[in-house]
Amino acid sequence: MKSLEIEIKFYIPDIDSIRAGIRSLGAELKDSGFETNILFDDEEMRLTQGKKLLRLRQDSRCRLTVKTPPDDVDTTKINQFKIFRELEVDVSDSQTMIAILEQLGFYPRQVYEKQRETYLFNRTELCLDTLPYGHFLEIEGGKDDIRKAAEIIGLNWEKRITANYLSLFATIQKQLNLPFKNVTFENFKKMKIDKFRMHKILEEGIWCL
Repeated sequence: MKSLEIEIKFYIPDIDSIRAGIRSLGAELKDSGFETNILFDDEEMRLTQGKKLLRLRQDSRCRLTVKTPPDDVDTTKINQFKIFRELEVDVSDSQTMIAILEQLGFYPRQVYEKQRETYLFNRTELCLDTLPYGHFLEIEGGKDDIRKAAEIIGLNWEKRITANYLSLFATIQKQLNLPFKNVTFENFKKMKIDKFRMHKILEEGIWCL
């Protein structure tokens, strides 16, 4: 069982140079693969309203995750990091798990996909994420270790993102008037999206939400 998840992410238009830089630092590749994530909520969307998350993730294995806001975060650092309490268990049968959740009143609300490479570096996990709308580096670990890793990699701390990927998509969806809610590569492939404008939204947006 995991207590606190502490992380930040950065938008990285040039994923190849960041990957090369991480590898040159001696970071160890832990895992790599494609993820499908299903977000669940009840009819009244009470989890979302309470800033809670119930997610089923399928990659090389299947996991059910619950994230809830901690009640003892230092308010002076509330915008410094994305911090949640996290509980996660492995699931042997994803379809049965979905059926169980639906019996309990939780239904699939949104799907998002990503390609992820996970590296270990100086007591942090560095996750290179490719989503349908862009590339990101997510850094997870202790607060001091996260800041040190970001500095060593050469990232601008003021450009850190504490919003989650679905919040980022919600802004892109609104500004580009996208007609779909599931963040899949196929949905983005079907649309003629102004990639320059999407890059501008991600590069200039204020994401410490």
